Amino acid sequence: MQKKISKEEVEYLAKLARVGLTEDEIGKYQKDLADILGYVEKLNEVDTDNVEPMAAGIEKRNEMREDKIEKIEGTPAELISEAPKHEDGFIKVKSIFD
Repeated sequence: MQKKISKEEVEYLAKLARVGLTEDEIGKYQKDLADILGYVEKLNEVDTDNVEPMAAGIEKRNEMREDKIEKIEGTPAELISEAPKHEDGFIKVKSIFD
């Protein structure tokens, strides 16, 4: 049995999605959404009791590099002087706010 989608339900979904719909589009989406829900109901009828979950060919794992602590030699003033641009003891970077 296919569920009928009301005009109000389509309007509510459109509002949530921030999509403006014409009256013709609302009617079209009432039918389309009802068809989709009917298909989902058919899928829910399938017996999956003895079906193993699939990993969809993707092996799940976290690959993280090992943290390395590198000691930097020099005083703060020496290190700042190595920066491409510096002024008054600070490293100058490109502005992100124009």
